[in-house]
Amino acid sequence: MIQLKDDERLDYLLAEDMKIVQSPTVFAFSLDAVLLSKFAYVPIQKGNIIDLCTGNGIVPLLLSTRTKAAITGVEIQERLYDMALRSVEYNNLQKQIHLIRDDLKNMPQVLGYNKADVVTCNPPYFKTPQKTEQNLNEHLAIARHEIYCTLEDVIRVSSKLLKQGGKLALVHRPGRLLEIFELMKAFQIEPKRVQFVYPKKSKEANTILVEGIKDGRPDLKILPPLFVYDEQDQYTHEIRKILYGDE
Repeated sequence: MIQLKDDERLDYLLAEDMKIVQSPTVFAFSLDAVLLSKFAYVPIQKGNIIDLCTGNGIVPLLLSTRTKAAITGVEIQERLYDMALRSVEYNNLQKQIHLIRDDLKNMPQVLGYNKADVVTCNPPYFKTPQKTEQNLNEHLAIARHEIYCTLEDVIRVSSKLLKQGGKLALVHRPGRLLEIFELMKAFQIEPKRVQFVYPKKSKEANTILVEGIKDGRPDLKILPPLFVYDEQDQYTHEIRKILYGDE
């Protein structure tokens, strides 16, 4: 049995035989995290994967279905860390997924330099506005705004964690793509794959998936676009396959 707190619920991860602890007022994963978990390169067998800004553990849980590598999730918020712990335990993944409650900026000292094969991150998307403009819910404000970490922090730390040839996979907003490229190059990560995600064909892209390789050679690939909804406002076949395992 799992103990749920306050308004928490236990949700199915639809394409996987798993459940995850969620809360509408604390944290509930979005499609972005699911897309990141499918987009990221992961070694099938051995390896060392680190997920920064892990939230309730959604990305490590999904990655565990694709790899036998060791996965470490890092989360600064105690409540989210606790939710992730209980989800990992519920799914009996304690041997594969290790969780750390700490500031991601401390991770090179904690986990070691140049050791990770893959770093993934679904970071806060928005620069920190004035206090009066932030979400009144502290948990949601921290998840959405760069209060405890900036985009530069994420990429700088990832570079320190990654071994040569290791890969960084991010999900973010298109408006910050040039900044992502500039920061990757500044910290010796070469952008290699980009995929634009569109709400539907008639709309502008609102999400990007980006992968870079530490000390890699220039060779950027733009992947085919991913559309979330069709013209009838139903999930497209590609999204249904990702979410539900539909063929």
